[in-house]
Amino acid sequence: MSRRPGNPARRFGESGGIPFASSLHQKSRSSPFLSVGLLVVGALLLIGYSYSGSGGFVADRDAVSKVEGGLSCTLEAQTAIPVLKKAYGDAMRKVLHVGPDSCSVISKLYKEEDVEAWGVEPYEIEDADASCKTLMRKGIVRVADIKFPLPYREKSFNLVIVSDALDYLSPKYLNRTLPDLARVSIDGLVIFSGVPGQQRAKVAELSRFGKPAKLRSSSWWIRYFVQTGLEENESAIKKFEQAALKKSYKPSCQVFHLSAYH
Repeated sequence: MSRRPGNPARRFGESGGIPFASSLHQKSRSSPFLSVGLLVVGALLLIGYSYSGSGGFVADRDAVSKVEGGLSCTLEAQTAIPVLKKAYGDAMRKVLHVGPDSCSVISKLYKEEDVEAWGVEPYEIEDADASCKTLMRKGIVRVADIKFPLPYREKSFNLVIVSDALDYLSPKYLNRTLPDLARVSIDGLVIFSGVPGQQRAKVAELSRFGKPAKLRSSSWWIRYFVQTGLEENESAIKKFEQAALKKSYKPSCQVFHLSAYH
């Protein structure tokens, strides 16, 4: 049997005066269009949300990187920059970052007031974006094997920040690299290191790093610092903890504050 459209006025009267009764009777007819409309609106909302920050999809990529690739101490270092600025003050005037994705860290540092920054990328950079290529062309970010002396003079920087770099070095190379990092620093080093048991670089990343990360305990690192003649910077540790508390910042990586050689 074929359906005939009813009398709208009759439906309104029988419905007991519900003003939306006619719309409800037409639901089955309009539902395909309604579904398509909802899908379009949902897609637009997702796109708008992704671009809501100044960095476009950067924040989303960072979140995905943390989930799929395990914890990144370089992302942790970026998050900690405002806390470091509060803790170190004028010692953040000239900063050297050493670690993968150094272009991202340098770009974040440049957003801070009165901060100059340079970077050393220990691994070949693949698919560098335009901003990173510009930093490399200007010599602000360099690709260099940190198992060998850094291309900088002694005490070239106020502060040296290291992330996702030392965890991939054996003690043989740490014996060379750590003193060299201290050599180019005036006020000290900040080292972001993974915590034993944390998920780190995914299998695809092993081809870049060459080996899985060797995650060492804080007690191991502290003993090693003593052996290499480096002391923890107690004043910086206290200021960092106070600044972190005020900003509700809780590090996911181990953070070590070391004094420079004098």
